[in-house]
Amino acid sequence: MDQLLAIRVFVRITEAGSFAKAADSLDLPRSSVSKLLQDLEQHLRTKLVERSTRALTITPEGEAYRKHALKLLADLDDMDAAAADARSNPRGRLRVDVGSSLANLLIIPRLPDFRARYPDVDVLLGVSDRPVDLIGEGVDCVIRGGDLADTSLIARRLCTLHSVTCATPAYFAARGVPAHPKELEAGHLGVAYLFPQTGRSLPMHYSKEDEAYEISPRAAVSISESTAHTAALLAGLGIGQIFGFSAHLPLAQGRLTAVLEDWAQPTLPIHLVYPATRHPSAKLRAFIDWAVEIFAQQN
Repeated sequence: MDQLLAIRVFVRITEAGSFAKAADSLDLPRSSVSKLLQDLEQHLRTKLVERSTRALTITPEGEAYRKHALKLLADLDDMDAAAADARSNPRGRLRVDVGSSLANLLIIPRLPDFRARYPDVDVLLGVSDRPVDLIGEGVDCVIRGGDLADTSLIARRLCTLHSVTCATPAYFAARGVPAHPKELEAGHLGVAYLFPQTGRSLPMHYSKEDEAYEISPRAAVSISESTAHTAALLAGLGIGQIFGFSAHLPLAQGRLTAVLEDWAQPTLPIHLVYPATRHPSAKLRAFIDWAVEIFAQQN
C-alpha cells in the first residue's frame, strides 16, 4: 500500500463527501480510491468512514486521524515547496472559479501577466455565476461577491464594487430620462438580474439622505448570468443596475448612458475564498497576491 497516497485519498473523501468526487478530483479510478481507503483501514485496524447508500460519515476515530493527516500533508507540502524552491517558482495546476463579468473583464485580460510571472502554473478557470462547492469540486479558490457566511472558508477581501444605473441612448430617447428612482416603476422597462441559486430577481436600490427605495420595474428580460445581463442592456432591452467596471468602457464609448448618479447605489465586497482545511500552496499564495494587486485598482 502507498500509505501517503492512501492518506491523501482518505482526506479527499472526507472533503468531497463521496468516493466519486474524490476520485474525479484526484484523477484516479473510483475502484482505486475505494481500495486505498480499505487498505488504510486494514493497516490501522479501525474504521475511518461509515458507508451507506446515501452518505458517508466519518467515525470518531476517523475524525481524530483526519486532523493529524491534515497537519501531516500541510507539513509535507511545505517541505516540498522549500526543497523545490516553489515559493519563488510556483508550479502545478490551479483550479479557480470566478463570476462571469469578473472573469471576462478583469481576470482574463490580465492573465497573460500572471502567466508571464508564473509560467509553471497552469490555471484551470471555471467561469459562471453559480455557487461552487470548493471542497466537493476540488476547487483551490473562488472569487465572489458578498459577505462570507461559511466559517469553514477563509476569505481575503479584494475590493468593493459600486453600481451604476444605465441604458442605451436610444432607450432613453424613446422612454425618457428618469430624474427620480420612483419614475422607473412607470413607463420604464427593466433588465433584471436573476440569482442563479434562487431564480429570484435582484431589485434596484437607491438612497439619499433619509430617502431609500427598492425598485423593481417591469422586467422586459430577466437574465441569470452577469455578462449576458450587461449584453442585454447594450442591446437596448431596458434599464438596469450593473457594476461600474462592467459599465466603464460602454459609458466611455457612448454605448450606455448613466442616470440617477446623485443617488447612492448598491456596493458589493469582493472576496477571494479558499477552504480553511487546506494549507495554501505556493501557487495559491502567488495567485492571491496577484489578485489583490489587480483588484486594488477597483477600489
